[in-house]
Amino acid sequence: MKIGFDCEKYKRIQSQHIKERISQFDGKLYLELGGKLFDDHHASRVLPGFKPDSKLSMFQQLNDSIEIVIVISATDIEKNKVRADLGITYDEDVLRLRGEFQNRGFMVGSVVITHFNGQPAAIAFRQRLEHQGIKAYYHYLIDGYPHNVSLIASDEGFGKNDYVETERPLVIVTAPGPGSGKMAVCLSQLYNENKRGVHAGYAKFETFPVWNLPLKHPVNIAYEAATADLNDINMIDPFHLEAYNKIAINYNRDIEIFPVLNALFEGIYGENPYKSPTDMGVNMVGFCISDDEVCCDASKDEIIRRYYDATNKLALGACNENEISKIQLLFNQAKISTATRRTTVAAKEYQKHTGHTSSAIELEDGTIITAHSSLLLGCSAALILNVTKHLAGIDHEIDLLPQSLIEPIQHTKVNYLGGHNPRLHTDEVIVALSVLSQHDENCRKALEQLPKLRGCQVHCTVMLSEVDQKIFKKLGVNFTCEPVLKR
Repeated sequence: MKIGFDCEKYKRIQSQHIKERISQFDGKLYLELGGKLFDDHHASRVLPGFKPDSKLSMFQQLNDSIEIVIVISATDIEKNKVRADLGITYDEDVLRLRGEFQNRGFMVGSVVITHFNGQPAAIAFRQRLEHQGIKAYYHYLIDGYPHNVSLIASDEGFGKNDYVETERPLVIVTAPGPGSGKMAVCLSQLYNENKRGVHAGYAKFETFPVWNLPLKHPVNIAYEAATADLNDINMIDPFHLEAYNKIAINYNRDIEIFPVLNALFEGIYGENPYKSPTDMGVNMVGFCISDDEVCCDASKDEIIRRYYDATNKLALGACNENEISKIQLLFNQAKISTATRRTTVAAKEYQKHTGHTSSAIELEDGTIITAHSSLLLGCSAALILNVTKHLAGIDHEIDLLPQSLIEPIQHTKVNYLGGHNPRLHTDEVIVALSVLSQHDENCRKALEQLPKLRGCQVHCTVMLSEVDQKIFKKLGVNFTCEPVLKR
């Protein structure tokens, strides 16, 4: 799809900016990582050209200077908190993250268990880590955190925490999810480093909102849509405006906590090196947008995608109407509606025309391809066939999958596997094409078109099955669907 973000420039100037921040302190910087270090699909959707692992690639330029500390809350361990996107518990995700980082050549120094208050599950997890040769530390609950500054910045507060031993100048502090205590770990380390004579620094690395884009820029509005369940609100940073007479964008939680952070810095060092929450950040994304119009259009698509995601969750009982209402307000700010997305309109119109559930995809050149469900195929599976035939230049009237092949698969699904829906899903269509491609030139040509779907927009008039969702995600397709359950 059209590119609106200069990824190579980003990797170059972002890594240089972090080096400069390290040099402002005693060669030691604790960098709190907000969001995802890899698989950042939100950023890649709203900033076309930003790759899901762009941040990881950027950090690889600093690899010899980096040490990663993974943080997990004892409370989350005790509650067996699960990552909704992966379906695994936070403690399992700690091990997954460690493996992912190490496979990419990064040093993972240790794991910090925060909010510790003697929870048996947390003790067991630390023992599990240590049996695997992983260094683990406890950081304790502190009464009155974060407002009781005199206690926090003392030997009875941060001073009671285990000192996390680190070797390298840049310590990235990350976690499986929010509320883990990453910031507290960073600040605790500053206190304990200072006691050891090291004037270490703290910075925050978060991509959104983009501080040097306008408050109502679609990229920043898309961030609000993405965090509608948290009710995050983008705001002009009042501390930055007062200090520099310049407008910078931040969000409510960082702005609200800044006076407390200011007091903590003063408690640790006697002064705060930062005059605003924006000052604490190191984000250079806004300087790397190469085509603002492309990013605006992509962000508007993302806001609509977030709306449909919320309405789908509501239909399944996994969301409340406040989240949807918040995104609808953002529609007004961005001056869009669901009709702004061409595939949404095309799929709905095609359903009216055919009387069947339908789907539509927009290709790189703006071409819209549609499909509808039948007795043999679901509308997503039919769309895969229609779009690959179009891209391969295969006549639409040619049946890539003959009925004689589809019917035995349906028989197996229903009679042997106990399925209720005989229609083929996208994965079954792709497997069938793969089998036939050995002897059928058209099937081979159709399969070869699949990589061209990455970044394309899709809309369906019925909620997709879990299987179809996974296939579209693997193909890199940005899909939405109406909150209508299949009958």
